[in-house]
Amino acid sequence: MGRIMAIDYGRKRCGVAVTDPLRIVANGLTNVPAHELMAFIQNYVKTEQVDVIVVGEPKDMKNNASESAKYIEPFVRQLEKTFPAIEIKRYDERFTSVIAHQTMLDAGLKKKQRQNKELVDTISATLILQSFMNFINRLQKT
Repeated sequence: MGRIMAIDYGRKRCGVAVTDPLRIVANGLTNVPAHELMAFIQNYVKTEQVDVIVVGEPKDMKNNASESAKYIEPFVRQLEKTFPAIEIKRYDERFTSVIAHQTMLDAGLKKKQRQNKELVDTISATLILQSFMNFINRLQKT
């Protein structure tokens, strides 16, 4: 069984999270500049087996695609073309940035640390991944 990778895609930076090989734990991996993300993924999958890539799907409160979706769709199509053997999934990312900031507060991080956008993106990717894993586990139990 391969890992699941999650991406919080942004126009400037992208948070990346992965599971352990047994898909038990979601871990924040890194933050990558958007223009380097595809090369990063290509290098990662050379050394680690990845079966699924989950890309955060930005939606508004009415469940419509948000403004940033137009930047993510070309990336998703490129992923599907570049990695035909890897399943590409979309998963709702609403509130992940808010929850990431709250997580940082709860962890006692100082204001300067909470302003680190790269950390917020990595935590957001981890939240997307954990939510996706919870969803999959619920499906398997029914």
